[in-house]
Amino acid sequence: MFDYRLKVFHTVATRLSFTKASEELHISQPAVTKHIKEIETQIGAKLFDRKGTSIQLTQSGKILFEHAEKIRNIYRDMEFEINQISQQHKGKLIIGASTTIAQYILPEILAKFNSYYKDIKIELLTGNTETISTLLKEEKIDLGIIEGESQSSYFEYKTFKPDEIVLAAKSDHPLAHKTLHLKDLYQLDLIFREQGSGTLEFIQNRLKEKEINIHELNTVMQLGSSESIKNYLLHSECMAFLSISTILNELKNNVLTVIDIKNFSIERDFHFILPKGDQSELIKLFLRFAE
Repeated sequence: MFDYRLKVFHTVATRLSFTKASEELHISQPAVTKHIKEIETQIGAKLFDRKGTSIQLTQSGKILFEHAEKIRNIYRDMEFEINQISQQHKGKLIIGASTTIAQYILPEILAKFNSYYKDIKIELLTGNTETISTLLKEEKIDLGIIEGESQSSYFEYKTFKPDEIVLAAKSDHPLAHKTLHLKDLYQLDLIFREQGSGTLEFIQNRLKEKEINIHELNTVMQLGSSESIKNYLLHSECMAFLSISTILNELKNNVLTVIDIKNFSIERDFHFILPKGDQSELIKLFLRFAE
């Protein structure tokens, strides 16, 4: 029921890309542009500014996005509450999630899901992307949510939500508030996630595209979780590439800071990973809720 033009705007604002929005909504890019222009005409304000090849929300766009998010959630809650009256959902769902998603993204979703569907029992298994893929292949979980980039022909992949990986350091680091160049990475002491981590894979691939070999960087240590890395950074001069989702509290409390790298960013999507073929009603229900 979410107004379609508002849905188009919400998708563009979330992705900050007309192209990605058109792909996700399965409509043409001119159609996306048309819907945005219609909203701008209706409210009498510009919603996006173009910055070279990228776009950013204007102040009016930020206000509309904030309210669109609330409207979207109201519609979602209404639909699920009505659905709860007309249908009885029971069963068990075993979900596997990459460490970052399991720690920082899923708890809120699972808590709200449980408030609607108390007769559906959920078990959450946590591991890196490689581990979750193996668990799904061995049919030990019903679905996975991963952060890795590699995809296998064994599975079906659906976009869950966007994320950004940033270079982080303690807030009083000597290089805090400075803009670095990619070549400066060779002079830094860095902490990375362990082998098999989807975050590590993504970082490695994006750096490789810029002709930066991760194996030539000064890796001080590899740690098995974002929590371990964050705590390490607080007691050292090291830096680390971390999902922005993992450091929101630290940024808010000014204990960690984001180090800008000129003309370089790492954007990615978290993905649902599913066995190929028709999915169970429980899986479909959870996907609709989480999306």
